[in-house]
Parts: sequence; C-alpha cells; structure tokens
Amino acid sequence: MLYGTFKVEDKFDKNFPVYASIDKVADNMFTRVVFALCYVAFYFAYATHWWMYLLLPIHFLIGPIQGAIVNWAGHKYGYRNYDEPDHSKNTLIFDFLMLGELFQNNHHHAGARPNFAFKWWEFDPVYPIIKVLDKLGVIKLIPIVNS
Repeated sequence: MLYGTFKVEDKFDKNFPVYASIDKVADNMFTRVVFALCYVAFYFAYATHWWMYLLLPIHFLIGPIQGAIVNWAGHKYGYRNYDEPDHSKNTLIFDFLMLGELFQNNHHHAGARPNFAFKWWEFDPVYPIIKVLDKLGVIKLIPIVNS
C-alpha cells in the first residue's frame, strides 16, 4: 500500500459518475493557482475596502476546512442510525451548516444515495436541489435497486 492511499469499500465503489478528464484538470496545482487568482481578481473588481481582502484566506481554505469539519465532527459527535464499523455519526438533524454532509452515518451506510437524510425528522437541504436539477434534465438520477 502506498502512503496516502487506501482500499475503497465495495459499497462505495459503484453507482457514481466518473469524469477522468475533469478529475485530471481539477486535481493539479495549476488549476488551484488559477482559482486563487480568480478569487483575487474578484476581490480586486468588487472589494470596496482594504479589510475585505482579509477574507481571501477563507476562500482559499474553505474546501479543506469543510472536509475537516465533516470528517472530524461526523465521526465524533451525534447519533447513529446504523451500526457501521467506522463509528460515523449524524451530527445534526437539519444539516444547514454543511448542506447534508454531516449525515455521515447515513452516508457511510448508503453512499450512493443522493439524499443523506434517512429518517422522517432528518432533512438534507441539497436533496431538493438535486431533484430540481433532475426534473430540468441537468442531471439524471438513477434508481438504486437493493439486492
């Protein structure tokens, strides 16, 4: 096993789209630098005070910070609907902070499901958006048949 790699569980290695060309573009330093420069250009065009530039580090780091919150809090705090061996937990019943990503226990139980809210009292705020995009034909939801 190489450093930084791991075997993906079979249940997480199916029913998802693969876009190799997009992954190749998105996962390199050049693209990251271009996005950072776009953020700086946006601030240059629209910032009205010098202190607004202090918000740039938030834009640069929001992705890694969001990932850390989800993977830390989603395995430390909350409740469990399913007994998964990874000790994942659902942190909030209405996940407005991370837009459904803190339903880690539900996600680890059925990772290919687009709606991470499983119980009647849970709400994934991104799922209605996914449904609208499906109805508009922007994406195609594929029904998953449990075997």
